[in-house]
Amino acid sequence: MKELPNLKELTDEAKEALIVKLWEELQKLQKQLEKKPKKTAKNSSLPPAKGFKAEINNPEEIEGKRAGSIGRDGGGRQLSENPDQTIKATVKSCTECGKEISESIQVLLERYDKIDIPPIKPIVTRIERYGCKCEHCGQEQIAAVPVGLEVGSPFGDRIAALVTTMRYSHGISYGRMQQMLSEVFGLKISEGAISNLLTRVKGQLESEVSGIIQALRTSRLVCSDETSARVNGKNQWEWVFQNEQVCFHIIRPSRGGDVITEVMAEHQPEVWVSDLFSAQKTNPATAWQVCLAHQLRDCQYGIDAGDHIFSGRMKKLLLRALVLRRRWSDLADSTRYQYRCRLFRDLDSILSLLPTQEDGLRLQKRYLELRENLFLFLDDPTIPPTNNSSEQALRWSVIFRKVTNGFRSDWGRDLFAAVRSIVNTGKRQGFSAFESILIALNPLKSLLALG
Repeated sequence: MKELPNLKELTDEAKEALIVKLWEELQKLQKQLEKKPKKTAKNSSLPPAKGFKAEINNPEEIEGKRAGSIGRDGGGRQLSENPDQTIKATVKSCTECGKEISESIQVLLERYDKIDIPPIKPIVTRIERYGCKCEHCGQEQIAAVPVGLEVGSPFGDRIAALVTTMRYSHGISYGRMQQMLSEVFGLKISEGAISNLLTRVKGQLESEVSGIIQALRTSRLVCSDETSARVNGKNQWEWVFQNEQVCFHIIRPSRGGDVITEVMAEHQPEVWVSDLFSAQKTNPATAWQVCLAHQLRDCQYGIDAGDHIFSGRMKKLLLRALVLRRRWSDLADSTRYQYRCRLFRDLDSILSLLPTQEDGLRLQKRYLELRENLFLFLDDPTIPPTNNSSEQALRWSVIFRKVTNGFRSDWGRDLFAAVRSIVNTGKRQGFSAFESILIALNPLKSLLALG
């Protein structure tokens, strides 16, 4: 019905039919309004792949856009600062008249890099151990060998680090790994040998992982999060505990606070950063900073659900606090104090509102309880306002779970957690995954000492 008919021209029966039709349409519209909005990455904790992908309106805004090479109009790969060799291509003679051209009058018009890798093949080191009977006492003697060259597996730590990186940082199966090592490196290795190599790696990593745990148990700030894991076809939980120095992963059947107790032992950090999951709320820290990224998404959901009183105002306040944090270092102490006082006055004003929609009421109740946990990061620049770093530490774990469908044993589960602990700790010290694992395999080195 595009236009309302002339009611004067309608019969009583037609008017009744019109009223019934309009009533039915009204009921449909009310049901649509009452329907909960669809959860997306914008208004919930769903990942972008579940329905939302970030848009880039202006490519020029992308950070880290590379500068073009000399002689090229548009971007390109940055030239290497230290090329292994430089070849000068100079003009020998004129293409028109054939006369010789001196190199001294020529100027650089273009330069670019050509990159390749050397032929790859295994390096075989043969160890010959000598011995004898002592000519003085007759005691049997055999020469010691350098660390890392002991009798046992023929494969060295660099191969072990490569296999571990391929498996647990790239999700490559044993079969594909075997094929790649053969085709690219000329290394013949069976799937059984790969399994044995990873068994050896697990034992070698224990010392480094213990060091990470001990460092965590002396930290004043701990950020934590968890995600699901599949072990032996059953659901378990991968936890991460991290800060700017270390990152520790552990997979357990429980999602309860007993895991936090196991990891932290008797240690009581000064500050804990996490989402609102119940086990995280009972953390052992003195103070607790709630992740504002989660709160912004929850406020957006409240807006989408139809709360026009509370959610929008609360979201604007949280965004103000984040903007203030970015400006914090440029402000005088007195100015910081004034801004902080104003922020809490506005917070109290918003908390005194009277929302009528259920999502607004739910959020209001939440923030009345969390008032003192929202803006700790404005008092201490070392406290992050969000728990994004923990979510980033778990991102590969989620991908690995989807690619492999989980672990077939507790042994594989524990090795994965150990490797992720080392890789993410090494990342905080500026090392790649391969470098981190290689350092951890060396009993004479430590990621924490190098960092």
